[in-house]
Formats: sequence, structure tokens, C-alpha cells
Amino acid sequence: MEKLNCVIIDDEPLARDVVESFAKAVPFLNILATFEDPVDALLFVKDQPVDIVFSDIEMPKLNGLEFVRALENSIVVIFITAYRDFAIDGFETGATDYLVKPVRFDRFLKAVHKAKDYLELKRSSSIQQVTNDRIFIKSEGKLVKIILDEILYVEAQGDYLKIVIPSGMYSTQATLKSMEEILSLPKFFRIQRSFILNLDSVRSVNGNMVELVNGKSISVALNKKEELFDLLGIK
Repeated sequence: MEKLNCVIIDDEPLARDVVESFAKAVPFLNILATFEDPVDALLFVKDQPVDIVFSDIEMPKLNGLEFVRALENSIVVIFITAYRDFAIDGFETGATDYLVKPVRFDRFLKAVHKAKDYLELKRSSSIQQVTNDRIFIKSEGKLVKIILDEILYVEAQGDYLKIVIPSGMYSTQATLKSMEEILSLPKFFRIQRSFILNLDSVRSVNGNMVELVNGKSISVALNKKEELFDLLGIK
């Protein structure tokens, strides 16, 4: 089995040691480095083949949420926090899972297996980008061409994505993160944990709900609303 490279970030030495000891007990994990300073970790991660980051959320200089937003490449992140309330914010950044301190080994093991399954799914993704403006997806046993500009929205449904265009809907086995790497700003925006939408498909905004031209209404994550308004040019 190919090992997954991981990095551990926590400004508390004891918490860092606990996660490190747990990771060493998992055969498919390979610890590349541990860090007290998230800024040092960020510089390291950007230059190394890291698969999984275990990161505390509350840290000086750069908290865990800011750390994830600063990442340029797609890395699985498992947050570690003493506060359950931070879990919601963590998921909004695209984190795969979160662990509440004091971390139990059984819960740690569940999180790393979830990360492993995600990475295996991503590496066998059924989405192939052939040019900058189109992709082919595997759907119902055939390859289907999708013009990116025609996509109204993409919705995550378990291990599958629902890709909606004006003429219909296609389902394919892939992750929303892998699709997010293809559908980028300024045209596409991840409005919340489960949806990426085409900003040109927005018909109206009412409070925390966005209505699309096909009549679909999607809620906006609270921490995404201001950015969405900026992208739409709403004052």
C-alpha cells in the first residue's frame, strides 16, 4: 500500500505529540514533519508532496482556517480543535474531518480512513479536463462532454457529483474538491460546503438564499456571503 505523507501542526507540544504517536501507529501514514509555527508549516507544505495535514485551528500568527485558505494546492485537511463550534467553520473551508481534543485513537483512525478513501477517489476521478473550456465525465457507462460555461451548478452528493446544465443533469463519481480545481474564480464560486455555482446563472439574491436561472435556490454559507456579494458587484 502506498503511504500517505502527512504533516502535523499544533502550537501545543503535548497535543502535537499525541497526534504524532497516533500517526506512527497507522501503517499507511508517513510523517514528513511536525510544526509548532503554522507559517513555517505553510512554507514547507507548498514545496513538499503532502497528502494530509493535521492542523490545530486556534494558533498564533496564522490560525488553521487561514492556513487552509492560503494553500494553493488541494491537500486533505483534518482539523484538531478544543472547540466543537469551530468544526462548522472548518467544514466551510473544505476540511475533510475534524477531531475534538482530547483526541481519541479510534476517532483519529476513522478520520484518516475517511481521508484515505477521499484521496483514492480523487486519484481515480472520473473527470477528465481535455481543454480549458471543456471536460469529459463518466456518467451511466459513457463519456459525456461538458462545456464549462454551460454548467449552472455542481452539487456534492456523497461520493458523487451532480452537474447541472440547461439541458439536463449528469451524475459522476468524483469529489467537489476535484471539481473546484477545474471551476475557478471569477466565473465559478463555492457558495457553501456542497455547492459550486456559475455566477452568471444567478437570477436573484434574497437574504441568505440565491436563486438561479433554472429556479434552483441555494443557501449561502455565512462566511461566504460577503465574498459572493463582492463577486456579483452588490454593494
